[in-house]
Amino acid sequence: MPTELLFRQDAYLKETPATVEAVNERGGIILDRTNFYATGGGQPGDAGHLRRADGSEIVIATTIYDPEDKSRVIHVPAEGQALPAPGESITAVLDWERRFKRMRIHTALHLLSVVLAFPVTGGSIGDGDGRLDFDIPEGGLDKAEIAENLNALVARNADVTERWITDEELDANPGLVKTMSVKPPRGSGRVRLVAIGDIDLQPCGGTHVRNTAEIGAVLVTDIEKKGKQNRRVRVALA
Repeated sequence: MPTELLFRQDAYLKETPATVEAVNERGGIILDRTNFYATGGGQPGDAGHLRRADGSEIVIATTIYDPEDKSRVIHVPAEGQALPAPGESITAVLDWERRFKRMRIHTALHLLSVVLAFPVTGGSIGDGDGRLDFDIPEGGLDKAEIAENLNALVARNADVTERWITDEELDANPGLVKTMSVKPPRGSGRVRLVAIGDIDLQPCGGTHVRNTAEIGAVLVTDIEKKGKQNRRVRVALA
C-alpha cells in the first residue's frame, strides 16, 4: 500500500499516530502514514523518533523513498535499536527544530529564484542554510544587493499556499518549471504548485512555511563560480 504523505497536507504536523506496515531486510521501517519528509528535490529526509506504546523510542536517522516502490516511504533507524513488528501502533515524532529550519530556508530559496530570474541548474537545502545554482552569463553578482532584494521579498509577509494541477496542465505551462536538473514530482497524474503571494508560483513537493514572515532575515553568505556560466549562491538564516 502507498504511504499516506501527511507532510503534503500539513507541514506543521509535528507528530502523528501510525501503524507499522513492514520492516524490510535492512531494518527500514514502513508506516501506513507519515509526517516525515522523504529525501527529494534537494531537501534531505526528516529525522526524529518513533514512540512505542511502552514509551520507548526508536531514533530515525533519515527518511527516504523505497527504491523498489516509490509510493512507499522508509524510515531509516539509527543502528543498534530494537525494531517494531508489523501491525504495531506507534507515534511518529519529528525533529521539529531541524524541519522548521529547512522549511524556512526552502521558502527563502524560492524567493531567491525570483531575485535572480535565471534558469536553476541545482540546489540543496540544509539545516538553516542552502544554495541554488544558476545558469548565469558572465557578469558580477553583488552579495549585498541580492540580500537586500531577498529580504525585501521576505518582509512582504506573503502567504504561502498550494494547489494541485494535472500533469497535462503543467505540460501546457512549461514556464512554471524553473529547475533544469530537478523535475517536479510526477507519476500520480497531478502536480503540486506552491505559491508565495503574487511573488512566485512553481511546482514543488517540499515543505514550506505558511508566511514569508516566518523566514526571518536571510544572509547571502557566498557566490561561487562553478563553470563558465554556472554561479552558486549560498544563503543562510541570520
